[in-house]
Amino acid sequence: MLIIKNRLNKLHTFRLGLIILLVLAWTGAGLAVDSAALPAKDWNPRQVERLQAPAGGKLTFAVLGDSRSNPPVFERVLKDMAGDPSLTFAIDIGDMVERGTLEQFDEFFKQIQPYSRMPFLTAAGNHDLGKNQDLTLYREIFGPDYYAFQLKDHYFIVLNNNLRTGMGEAQMAWLEDELKKSQSYKTRLVFFHYPLFDPRGEKYHHSLPEEAGRRLAALFSRYKVTYIFASHIHGYFTGKWDGVPFTVSGGGGAPLAGADPAHFFYHYLKVTLQAGEVHVEVQRIKTEGDK
Repeated sequence: MLIIKNRLNKLHTFRLGLIILLVLAWTGAGLAVDSAALPAKDWNPRQVERLQAPAGGKLTFAVLGDSRSNPPVFERVLKDMAGDPSLTFAIDIGDMVERGTLEQFDEFFKQIQPYSRMPFLTAAGNHDLGKNQDLTLYREIFGPDYYAFQLKDHYFIVLNNNLRTGMGEAQMAWLEDELKKSQSYKTRLVFFHYPLFDPRGEKYHHSLPEEAGRRLAALFSRYKVTYIFASHIHGYFTGKWDGVPFTVSGGGGAPLAGADPAHFFYHYLKVTLQAGEVHVEVQRIKTEGDK
């Protein structure tokens, strides 16, 4: 009787294990994305390949952030940038879409396609990674979630500093190596989504944890980073972190985070690099409620 019972237990365990394997296989198949269904593949490396340095000593490009959730405003941003022939490329520093789904990225690419005259680079924002902050789909579409490139005398570093997925020790080691390489260039520019600190003051915490922010600020100061661009706060702020100039630009379309007209308005940045200096011009975007 005991032998029969043991055999039944083993059979039950086998069946349960088989069911679990089938469920996992089915779930995995559901999560996998057919590459043919992707709106893009290795997007950022392909955009970097498109970059061309203009003649002369001046380089101008656009920076925007938090363009999610408001296609009409984002459309105005795209049109305004497309109408400026001086812009060499644009970089969106995160939160392009609301929930990081394949369908939403498909809509995003449909919206930017008519304005493909210039390369459009991206950094990963927390909304781009979805509810579970999973990098899988983002990487399939955009390629590596952190990267660097050089154009003329300028060194560009794009990071993934999302709270749950970015700035682990591997990326930190890579970052310091890139900063060392950048020292022979006239300007060193760093782009990421989360601000190092919240520029609105101590009672606000829409930024990295303080220890992580301090570590990065010290690193950027040590390697003489020329300028930092961040997003995440839906507005416009500028200042210095450990002596390094920064601009927070989150006015690409997402709901504005306040009513102060000095900080909360839709916009993008027009950045000009010349003779080792960085000039940042705010380009305000008019909406239907503006006079």
